[in-house]
Parts: sequence; structure tokens; C-alpha cells
Amino acid sequence: MGNPMKIRAAVKDGVTEVKILMQHEMETGLRKDADGNLVPACFITEVKAQHNGRTVLEAQFGQSVSKNPYLVFRFKGGVAGDKITISWVDNKGDTRSDETAISA
Repeated sequence: MGNPMKIRAAVKDGVTEVKILMQHEMETGLRKDADGNLVPACFITEVKAQHNGRTVLEAQFGQSVSKNPYLVFRFKGGVAGDKITISWVDNKGDTRSDETAISA
């Protein structure tokens, strides 16, 4: 679903900072279209970040998160070249997973 996530990860002084821009409409189910019909709810419910297969972040999202969510987090233990994988699941069961390498 949608375009790839934009993921940036950089390590400095042993701490890796990860920045993610997720492409998702994040519909609450409360908005009406031009004809007055409710737009069905469609929003990310779960986000997981893994560093070389080890989970470093798990988050639960809901209807109140805005369109194209932006998330920043930090963790210890990453080195330049390691892989960061970000995946999400939405309330309709759609999934997305993208990865990047940590830069120095």
C-alpha cells in the first residue's frame, strides 16, 4: 500500500537516531466525502522497528494519528552499515515493510 517509507538512520556516539515518514492516509472514519458519506476508517494500528532482526521499538497507533505519520526514536547498539527494518499493519490488514542501512 502506498509509497515506500522514507527512513533515515544515523549513529553518533553510540546512539542511533531513526527518522521515519510513513505514507498512509490515516482516515478516522469520521470524515465525510463530497456527497456526505462517511469515508471508511483506515489507519495504522501497529508499528515495529528492528535492528538486525532485534526489535528496538513497538508502537500502537490509533485514529488520532495524522496523515503520513512522522516518527523519531533513538536506541543504543547500532553501527554504520547495520540494517533497520520498519514495518506497519493497518486496521484493514494491509502491511508495509521497508529497510535502510545506518549511516555514520
